Amino acid sequence: MIAPEEAARANLYGLVARLFYAAPDAQLISELLRAPAIEGDALGAAWQEMIEGCRSAFPAVLEAEHTELFIGTGKAEVTPYLSHYVGRSASENPLVALRQQLGAWGIARREGVPEYEDHVSGICETMRFVIAVQQRTPEDQRMFFERFVYPGTAAFCGAVSASNKARFYAQVARFARAFLEVEKTAFAMVG
Repeated sequence: MIAPEEAARANLYGLVARLFYAAPDAQLISELLRAPAIEGDALGAAWQEMIEGCRSAFPAVLEAEHTELFIGTGKAEVTPYLSHYVGRSASENPLVALRQQLGAWGIARREGVPEYEDHVSGICETMRFVIAVQQRTPEDQRMFFERFVYPGTAAFCGAVSASNKARFYAQVARFARAFLEVEKTAFAMVG
């Protein structure tokens, strides 16, 4: 069994992963519109803004926005690969370090998945998995968050928010960033 607050955290990571992996379809939009409000000043406001964006959303328009932002023809407007946003030292490659950590935890990329492990959706899904399935200690979660989740994802959300091509995804990025800030504050209490 997992505590309700841990399940809620895992679910939010799963939602962020899903939204950045592919545009929401009609069913997901409908589920989001029926979801309860989230408490908290910045997080609650960002959630409400994203939900309001769902009210006038059309899946085909969201699909076009997702493609233009994250896939593009030739080059994406905003790369979803987080190693792009973190400094690379001469002694450490962020993707190699991530793969080593995942391997140590027995986590591997599924065969046939074209995205690298540092895709924002993969990182968020990994965090969901270590919370809900592996039930890693708060210290393990904090280490993974501080080393692999927060730096790249925060910068990625900033890049999405700054893009003049992002409309719905600017709202998703603000929600994801607000959630990350809540997590950062909580992990500071663990450390």
